[in-house]
Amino acid sequence: MTVPLALMALALLAAGLAPRVLTRCSWPDREPVLALWVWQCVVGAVLLCCLFAMALSGAAAFEVVRSHVFAGAPRGVVEAYGPGANAPWAGALSLLLACGGAWTGAMLLREIRDARARRRSRRADLRQRAPQLPGEEALPEERLVVLEGEKPDAWWLPGSAPQLVITTAALRRLKGRQLDAVLEHEQGHARARHDWLLHCSAALATGFSRVPVFAGFRDQVHRLVELAADDAASRRYGRLTIALALVELNEDRGVFGPCPTPLAMVPQRVHRLLTPTPRLPVGRRLRMTAVASLVPIVPVLVAFAPGLSALS
Repeated sequence: MTVPLALMALALLAAGLAPRVLTRCSWPDREPVLALWVWQCVVGAVLLCCLFAMALSGAAAFEVVRSHVFAGAPRGVVEAYGPGANAPWAGALSLLLACGGAWTGAMLLREIRDARARRRSRRADLRQRAPQLPGEEALPEERLVVLEGEKPDAWWLPGSAPQLVITTAALRRLKGRQLDAVLEHEQGHARARHDWLLHCSAALATGFSRVPVFAGFRDQVHRLVELAADDAASRRYGRLTIALALVELNEDRGVFGPCPTPLAMVPQRVHRLLTPTPRLPVGRRLRMTAVASLVPIVPVLVAFAPGLSALS
């Protein structure tokens, strides 16, 4: 039972400590893509800890689970994970973690269902606002939709065939490369499949709202995906161009006033684009990526350590 306890201790440590460290660092604003990868690795490590702890504690408490977990394993390896004297407590832990896993799956399925319902509703609204004209050929895979609208706006509609939607007011207001930068920003979301990150983070935070790492993951993903898309557009069209485009699209919404609004992040994005800080050196980025990639391997090493030592 020492291995499941060690895994749970590792999960609690990562879940409580990692969000504090990552939210206090300044480098994520300079490297949002790297920050997204680090968050994914940390969350993956926490989930792996819980998965391995559930399997090993279940094997210690229930013979049927034990026969499946250690199927084909040498006798020395099986003895290294002996049930010991805490089998009843192991059974309670495995059942608790199994319920947590089932709840996670249910939250993810609910998030996918709700996302599909929202997409169907928004696509129906698009068909109503931009109906097919008589004699016009149907274009179900149309990538760009232009809507009549008095408010300048542009957004990305995810799905199997992502669509970019822009209003005529935005077309009138955005000048030249500004329009191209906005479209590149939205295409950056589509290429990176940011919708999947948003769905997964929302599902985990909804199901386990009191777990700091999941709540922090959801909050930071919403911010970092926008910064990453801004960077994708700025690399091609320049920081000033995308900053001016953001101002043109949002200046009538009161986001630059003294009162906070749901789009209060826009001024921070504009300020970041207009006052850029140098990116991290390539060597440091590679080292941080390598270290982050090793984080999910730690639970694997802890879980397999007794078996490996029994084989040696």
